[in-house]
Amino acid sequence: MTNKIGLFKKSWILGVAILVLQGCGTTKTLVSAEKASITAKIDLINVVDDKVNVVLDPAAFVTDTVSFFIPKTVPGTYSDDNYGKYIEQFKALDYKGGELKVEKLDDNTWRIINAKDLDKINYWVNDTYDTEVEVSDPVFSPSGTNILKGKNFMLNLHGFVGYFDGLEEIPYSLEISAPDGLEPVTSLVKGIQDVNRPDTDVFVANRYFEVIDNPIMYSNPSTETFQVNDIAVTLSVYSPNGHFTAASLKGGMEKMMRGQKAFLGDINSTKHYTIILYLSNMDDNDAKGFGALEHHTSTVVVMPEQISKERLEEAIFDTVAHEFFHIVTPLTIHSNEIQYFDFNDPKMSMHLWMYEGTTEYFANLFQIQQGLISEEDFYQRLMEKVERSKTYDDSMSFTVMSKNILEEPYKENYANVYEKGALINMALDINLRELSGGEKGVLWLMKELSKKYGDSKPFEDDKLIDEIVAMTYPEIGEFFTANVIGDTPIDYDAYWKKVGLQTTEQEQSTGYFFDGEIPYIDVDPANDNAIFVREGIQLNSFFNDLGAQGGDIIKSVDGKMTNLVNIRLLIGQSINWDSDREIVMVVQRGDEEITLKGKVGVPTLKVVKLVAMESASEQQNKLREAWLKG
Repeated sequence: MTNKIGLFKKSWILGVAILVLQGCGTTKTLVSAEKASITAKIDLINVVDDKVNVVLDPAAFVTDTVSFFIPKTVPGTYSDDNYGKYIEQFKALDYKGGELKVEKLDDNTWRIINAKDLDKINYWVNDTYDTEVEVSDPVFSPSGTNILKGKNFMLNLHGFVGYFDGLEEIPYSLEISAPDGLEPVTSLVKGIQDVNRPDTDVFVANRYFEVIDNPIMYSNPSTETFQVNDIAVTLSVYSPNGHFTAASLKGGMEKMMRGQKAFLGDINSTKHYTIILYLSNMDDNDAKGFGALEHHTSTVVVMPEQISKERLEEAIFDTVAHEFFHIVTPLTIHSNEIQYFDFNDPKMSMHLWMYEGTTEYFANLFQIQQGLISEEDFYQRLMEKVERSKTYDDSMSFTVMSKNILEEPYKENYANVYEKGALINMALDINLRELSGGEKGVLWLMKELSKKYGDSKPFEDDKLIDEIVAMTYPEIGEFFTANVIGDTPIDYDAYWKKVGLQTTEQEQSTGYFFDGEIPYIDVDPANDNAIFVREGIQLNSFFNDLGAQGGDIIKSVDGKMTNLVNIRLLIGQSINWDSDREIVMVVQRGDEEITLKGKVGVPTLKVVKLVAMESASEQQNKLREAWLKG
């Protein structure tokens, strides 16, 4: 998943400025589950109070009761989002149009009584983007939904279409009525168009998983398609104020994906890939969670529209690179828990070190191997991951965390899959290179696993590591036992030494409130837009010398109460501050209000850099060459 840009998940407002089968009343016939089909009709034309109507028409049931579900959790999110909370006015109708008795069992489950008489169900769907500022734990935007009448519909279909108990494996037909001028972009297969209903698009899926695995975005089309070897890539961009187009981003995206394909070589699990980019205008009713969510043949990316082209390209390239590499794992290499995912009672796999860690590692490694970034840039990315990983529990077993990721205290450590998860793969890569004389690495391992497994052949969760050890070396088993299954932190210095690198601490210039485009402060929309010092990052000398701490809520600066307007003005003024300027900052720390005073000084940040050892041996240099060049 990617909630990749988790840094700004709260706001970033301080950041840079089958066949189509129709229900036929009482003539509906009883069919077996193997031959049944469900038709889902979504009306995007007649939007009422920012809600859309959905009608599901199944085959006839032979049981007295049946349960209907909207997913609680979907693959790639690793969180309980309870999409059923956005369903309203749920009705079960018999063949005469009368209402059947329905019992709502929880947020996501409805039990229909007298199911033998059930003709169809009818309900209204509210979107998640409207509510992100209202709830403490909002649905992550790339897995959320948007209903903007006549302009944009983000159909992450798990928020619109549910499933009947026991019928997850039967075909679905989606009939979506859309306004003139709005075009769909998706990897979902199109069905037979009804010439008598030109405003209705038809899509088909072999099973429910295919429905939720293929998001659809309806908008005024800004779409480009390009070929990367044998993969047809479609890029679609929704930019509410027209700041960006697919054409303006195509060149960089194509170059990046060509590099990815060259890196992967003969690994190929798809012939087409769709990138859906939604740019938020950042108002209260729009998306605030920036990042992406992977699917087998597509990804949904959400970013702010108020951003420079350079910064946007950097963000989406890193994000899409991560999501595209998910075609390797878990979309190709995965366990039974993912192959047979239970949307409402999920059993989690123990291998997030691979699903997210390998993917994130590849998203960085391919760039150095394909010459898209320098060695210095690559080393800096690794050191940033080391620093960020220290903000999580470094002694927590990664496999135990993964297996229990929906529960605390493991849940609060989830984002470490992008930090330590990638570093686990770095260490594994260096180990494999060293043991094989430079010939084998993590990419080789993934290729071997992909030959053994695939889209429809999962592995057994508790046997994967033993299989990897059998394919490689006993020392790899020792690494997993100590550093992945076990709770021993990785000795990164030992790995730097293997490849002739060492760390050195340096002081570098930074801004008062930003390090480049990374803010030291943020805003909490759930707490009256309170301005706070960010936690989990290294603060600069300005905040450290004042005595500020991560989590402090900034109440006032020099006697002026802080709000969004004042803090933006302050940030602008800080560019011209003299180092001897005195400042008074009042912060709320827990239940205590504290006054901080001091000179603003010249802001600096201590950074640890990774550099080549002058005394590195020929063996160390050769191993580094094999690691960085592949």
